[in-house]
Amino acid sequence: MKTRSFDPLKLDVEAFAREGAALDGDWPAQSLPRLAESAAPESDPAQWPPVRWSAKGELRTPKGGDAQVWLELSAEAQVDLTCQRCLKPVREDLAVSRWFRFVKDEDQAADLDMDSDDDVLALARNLDLRELVEDELLLELPVVPRHEECPEPLPHANVEEDEAPAEERPNPFAALAALKKGTGGKA
Repeated sequence: MKTRSFDPLKLDVEAFAREGAALDGDWPAQSLPRLAESAAPESDPAQWPPVRWSAKGELRTPKGGDAQVWLELSAEAQVDLTCQRCLKPVREDLAVSRWFRFVKDEDQAADLDMDSDDDVLALARNLDLRELVEDELLLELPVVPRHEECPEPLPHANVEEDEAPAEERPNPFAALAALKKGTGGKA
């Protein structure tokens, strides 16, 4: 039997799963525009390594149930983000490995997604796999990107420990206590 060729940009997920097919490849980082927008200003996404991805379809038939359409998606990328400590670019490795269950419509997907730990999506005639990969990589971006150790010392890190603080500020509660003593504690 001749195996069918599948287009990752217009993927018929149901046929892909029925055949137990697999796809893999890589895309230039700048072909994922939302991911490229997350770049540090000094970084050029065209210089990033390509985004590697793979997908595998599968039909699962639970006991006493109908066949279910599943897709396994894996992706890896390296992106340069802005370190929130030193404001210089920091290279972050992103990796995704997820299973998605596809159901016939949005209502069923919403119902099952609330009751299940599985990622549930509505079955579309043509799925743009690159868009799904980009969505999942965006979810993997760190909230606060930062170096383990910043390449340059931070400005506030230059304060020597031997230096005494400039002037101690009075404790506002001590001033309040003094006021209370002056009035004998009566208002």
